[in-house]
Amino acid sequence: MEKGRPGRPVDAPDTDGGLAEDPADVVIHTSALRKVYAKTDFAAVDGIDLRVRRGEIFGLLGPNGAGKTTTVGMLTTRVVPTSGSARIGQIDVVAQPTLVKQVIAVVTQQNTLDRSLTVRENLYFHGLLFGIPRARSRQRADELLEQFRLTRWRDSSVFALSGGMAQRLLVARAIFHQPAVLFLDEPTAGLDPQSRLALWDVLDELIGAGQTILLTTHNMEEADHLCDRVAIIDQGRILALDSPAALKLSLGADAIVTVVTSGRPEELADRLRRDIEGVVRARLVNGGVELHVKGADRLLPKVVRSAESEGFDLVDLSISESTLETVFISLTGKELRD
Repeated sequence: MEKGRPGRPVDAPDTDGGLAEDPADVVIHTSALRKVYAKTDFAAVDGIDLRVRRGEIFGLLGPNGAGKTTTVGMLTTRVVPTSGSARIGQIDVVAQPTLVKQVIAVVTQQNTLDRSLTVRENLYFHGLLFGIPRARSRQRADELLEQFRLTRWRDSSVFALSGGMAQRLLVARAIFHQPAVLFLDEPTAGLDPQSRLALWDVLDELIGAGQTILLTTHNMEEADHLCDRVAIIDQGRILALDSPAALKLSLGADAIVTVVTSGRPEELADRLRRDIEGVVRARLVNGGVELHVKGADRLLPKVVRSAESEGFDLVDLSISESTLETVFISLTGKELRD
């Protein structure tokens, strides 16, 4: 599926990305959404405006403590906003929380599977809780087991599942009642690379089938791979909102060169700025220099010549494309926090 719809540059946060004004196309709508915790007077979310289109996967990207989880908490009725408004479709989140819960699904970082039930029973009984008839619940459970590649374990205890399989079962259970919006909070946290890729495949299928997903993550690669649009959040505010491709292009750099040297990196940075044409930005990183460069023609030989002409011994040299992490650092002026 094609990712990355065109949008505005990063210098002006775009809350709709060219969204049509048809209300039927907007499944999540927030206006000046704010949450202040009274005991500390801390604004965890500080005036967020969002419009999420029906059928897109939208990412909230940022470091721990940026406000992602609090935003999702307000949209899913677990956290009461201090001010502003939020709607799921035409349902007011604050005024009609019970109705909201019927049309959304949430997968948190915690494993909430019922460990007294089998894999299939976790799905089947979930359907009954939502009023789905028994025959249809059994059929739907089997369909989802097949879709999520879990049929082999249908009669097994959930204790038999790996972390990745358990996460797939959580997502399958969440979409059992076909929610308008699926909220995923750090869905691949703690998963090994194979399990992460398997879950990405499942999410790609859901997106292709038209499921609206709001994803919170601080995994830049995940956001780049999955999301149609992302909002980069820090300190409770949206710093930029656009497709991953547009955000990366907004930096004005075609390539990122990382040079590690045994000499003084600040002196190497000065030299490379003078010698390399098209340097948009240079910063010091872990014993070396990171250059953002417009134009990548024969870039590595130019860097080597410049460094060696000043007597620098190069320990490592690499080149890559611009990343969402680069965008984040460019906007905030600091590394991602743990």
